[in-house]
Amino acid sequence: MVCAHALRKTGIDALLVEASDRLGGSIHSLQRDGYLLELGPQSFSSTPPMRALCAELGIEADLVQAPPHAPRYILVGGALKQVPLSPPAFLTSDLVSARTKWAVARDLFGKSRAPDQDESVAAFVRRKFSAELLDRLVGPFVSGVYAGDPERLSLRSAFPTLHDAEKRKGSVIRGMMAKSGGSPRQRPTLQSFRDGTEVIALAIASGLGDRLQLNARVTRVELDAVSTSFQLTIRTPDKEETILADNVIVATPADVAGELLRDVNPSLGSLLGAIEHAPVAVVSLGYRRSDVDHPLAGFGFLVPRSAGLRVLGTVWNSSLFPGRAPDGEVLLTSFVGGATDPGAAALSPKELTSLVDNELAPLLKICPDKTAGPGEPYPSMFRASFSHVTIYPRALPQYNLGHSDRLAAIEGHRTKFPNLWLAGNYLRGPSVGTCVEQSLSVANEILSRMKR
Repeated sequence: MVCAHALRKTGIDALLVEASDRLGGSIHSLQRDGYLLELGPQSFSSTPPMRALCAELGIEADLVQAPPHAPRYILVGGALKQVPLSPPAFLTSDLVSARTKWAVARDLFGKSRAPDQDESVAAFVRRKFSAELLDRLVGPFVSGVYAGDPERLSLRSAFPTLHDAEKRKGSVIRGMMAKSGGSPRQRPTLQSFRDGTEVIALAIASGLGDRLQLNARVTRVELDAVSTSFQLTIRTPDKEETILADNVIVATPADVAGELLRDVNPSLGSLLGAIEHAPVAVVSLGYRRSDVDHPLAGFGFLVPRSAGLRVLGTVWNSSLFPGRAPDGEVLLTSFVGGATDPGAAALSPKELTSLVDNELAPLLKICPDKTAGPGEPYPSMFRASFSHVTIYPRALPQYNLGHSDRLAAIEGHRTKFPNLWLAGNYLRGPSVGTCVEQSLSVANEILSRMKR
């Protein structure tokens, strides 16, 4: 979407071909029974490129911002503990032990050497800090961002700033401080739109006009026999046609890109197809506010795998943005599955709804049995007044060990075809903001080449 928008605003005739009946992919907002659901990304960071894009599209007035100081929570020992977001808060928090705090302080004043080989996030955290920090903070964060397994996730691919900080300074903390010029790192605010994240897709679609083809599937990409152009075979419900394109930007998921490019370069196709993805189920549940004893004052919570729950984390949507639930109701969106629990995606929507409802109830004190005595089991019942489930069998690319080498090999093959480009969440990061930045970079490279 962003590539097409960026190219067309400079006067280049860019055609966007979309296989589904709507634009936006997993960026999908749904109004149902008075609830505003996010079926994919729940929000996005307010980065400079995102703000500039919203201004260009004329939708900045529709932006809504989450409370900037909304706390985040981690489930520890059956209780939700607030995540410390500043050094003083970390030192006074009971989330981790004094031993882990000392390990963090030791990094500030000590020096270590990053290994030459690719290192997993889990190995890095245990080596530099402690297994406790991995379990209680880093592991849940990895689940929240990548739905990944920290034992397999590559540090240099998934969190390159941490790897580079140690490599440059021998200390993660000193390296991060040097990068920020010594000033405290400011967290970008989280934003959405009054009518949901899909507003950005609708705005881009409106601007593209007839240069957007929906329900049009590219079935084959080939090199043209007599030029440097590409031949694309496009199938719609009514016909099949072949078009010539001077440049092709493949912005599909990695496995789809691999299938499309096998005729162009079999090695490129195989490398793209080998990128693993984690399945995720998005479970949105609505409750009467009077049935939830927890104040829900914050962003939501993440769950360490050691807690034994299948929920990875839950966003308290109605606490963050207006209009997410009817009056007197709350909306909670939970995520189940990921690389550590791939079987969750095979559960039925009914099973997932029941699972999430039963795991949330004791944590958030939903419909507690007022007659039960201390320590008695939480009653087994279905409490939600509303539910919606979306299952993504291949939700998020996994930046696992060896990912950087694979991307280097992909780029080596891609550059053999100067008019072929790749864009997607498997390249520089899965967040909305990072995908926007990567897409703008591709558009700028094309523009720069055309000016030569």
